[in-house]
Amino acid sequence: MPELPEVAALTDFLAGHLRGAVVTKVQLVSFAVLKTADPPFSGLEGRTVTGVRRFGKFVSLEADGLYFVFHLARAGWVRFTDAPTGIPLRMGKGHLAARLSFSSGTGPLGLDLTEAGTKKSLAIYVVRDPHEVPGIAALGPDPFSPGFDVDALAAILAASSQQIKGVLRSQSVIAGIGNAYSDEILHAARISPFAIARSLDRDAVRVLYDAIHSILGTALREAAGKAPHELKDTKRSHMRVHGRTGEACPVCGDTVREVSFADTALQYCPGCQTKGKILADRRTSRFLK
Repeated sequence: MPELPEVAALTDFLAGHLRGAVVTKVQLVSFAVLKTADPPFSGLEGRTVTGVRRFGKFVSLEADGLYFVFHLARAGWVRFTDAPTGIPLRMGKGHLAARLSFSSGTGPLGLDLTEAGTKKSLAIYVVRDPHEVPGIAALGPDPFSPGFDVDALAAILAASSQQIKGVLRSQSVIAGIGNAYSDEILHAARISPFAIARSLDRDAVRVLYDAIHSILGTALREAAGKAPHELKDTKRSHMRVHGRTGEACPVCGDTVREVSFADTALQYCPGCQTKGKILADRRTSRFLK
């Protein structure tokens, strides 16, 4: 799933290539991805792209007062081309969910939204204000917003009886962090993913705050300037524990372990994060409900 660093890089890329371009056609291959009816998606046609902005893990293209907003979810991605073919699309075929065509000063441009896998969660909205999108309206603070300091994080954690892994992933609490970067942040902070948020003392909160900015900041710098097709590999190449089950931790040498859930999994290092304790895999836990 693309998270804050990849979505930020994608937003910058699209802004650089699409600002000033005119939307010539919007085609939906799967109408299930469209979550709004008014205004109609065809209302974007003929409008000029005036800006592209990120809200958490949402991308918003502004076109003369209308907004095309999308969330790529777990398996969604984009394909951008400056040499579109113009071949008519067929409904329900392949991984393609939607296509936007543009005319620009340099020629035609194309933007495809794709989604692999069987669980379809990619979402598209056409709205008059991005905050009409429920997911955007409910977002918590961005980690790099001016008001997100150590005190703000401490207040968030003090109010939560959830495990810290879930708190970091909750978009209504902190915007932009997903499964992969929460694993990396907790590893850098040497905190168990099962630690209860409000149990962290002030020193641990400071370490966690610094880890959030260090991990995300490094990822932002690595992703900056990359084309969309390069971003996934860039993300994977810098992971220390996420997706590294069975490998040696690069910090302490212990074996990276995994805890699996119904539709996802987390990775952690026992040596760095749990004082050597192996966390119970929720698939086999008798406490799973």
